[in-house]
Amino acid sequence: MARDDAQLRQVEIPTRVDVVSDRDDELSSEFGAGSSLAETHSEPQFRRAERRVSVRKGPLPKKTAGRVRMALVAMAALSMAAAAYGGIYRYGTRNWRFRIESSDDIAVHGLGRVTRQQVMDVLGADIGRNVFFIPLEQRRKQLEEIPWIESAAVMRLLPNRIAVAIQERTPMAFAQIGNRVELVDAHGVIMEMPRNAHYSFPVITGLNDSDPLSMRSSRMKIYSRLTSELDAGGAHYSNDLSEVDLGDPDDVKITVGDAAGAVLVHLGGDQFLERYKIYLSHVGEWRQQFQKLESVDLRYDGQIIVNPEESTPGVKTRNTRTKRFH
Repeated sequence: MARDDAQLRQVEIPTRVDVVSDRDDELSSEFGAGSSLAETHSEPQFRRAERRVSVRKGPLPKKTAGRVRMALVAMAALSMAAAAYGGIYRYGTRNWRFRIESSDDIAVHGLGRVTRQQVMDVLGADIGRNVFFIPLEQRRKQLEEIPWIESAAVMRLLPNRIAVAIQERTPMAFAQIGNRVELVDAHGVIMEMPRNAHYSFPVITGLNDSDPLSMRSSRMKIYSRLTSELDAGGAHYSNDLSEVDLGDPDDVKITVGDAAGAVLVHLGGDQFLERYKIYLSHVGEWRQQFQKLESVDLRYDGQIIVNPEESTPGVKTRNTRTKRFH
């Protein structure tokens, strides 16, 4: 018995025994790291997708709530502005401080030929009215209907005054209108002769107050061109004119007066200065040739027709002669 125990003590018992069989090799190959089964079952089969869950803290989204707040602030501001405007409007339209009390509250500047009474005939109806209720544009147009007024400006001066600035027209000539003589400006506007006024202008014929303003204006442009050409270079030949007939735009006729008598000169529709100089250079010669020099026609290039018109009835007709010039 003692020898058997000693043999038992000499046998070493291993701590781990690995038993490998062919079946184990097959299983390890199927579930190995490179196996598709290992990839399929490496994680739980049913996994919930991860996502953030928003938690709503109010009844509206944050962006919508911001817009609503901005709209409320804007509405509150508009309401306050409307209330302030309404208060100012009621104060301005109802308070007695803004009422035109008398004609002393209407200041007029630039009066010359236009009288203050003519202006007050337009603005007098506004006395007693609130200054904010006076139609300034309408009053301006009414003032500019007065012939002597070229332009007008009407302004409010708070609290209760009206200021009017007048620009009067500048007359350019006398106009024979029927059996009366009026004044006319560069735009063909006919104006009454003011009292105690002294002007030195030629008299224009061929204008009628029944003609459209556009027609009178176009004829006055011809007159302006005529005087501008005659006065070119400081000659001031327009001072020789006593009458200008604009009835035919293609034949402007001027009446030139001197100590020997008046002569009617046809200048045509252009070259006024050149043709008038021809008249000046020959008028002395013509007066020697003719007993009475009545008219000269310079409309045709290269020739001069002296006394082409017949005399008035009962008077012997003057001779008509043609002279050529270069």
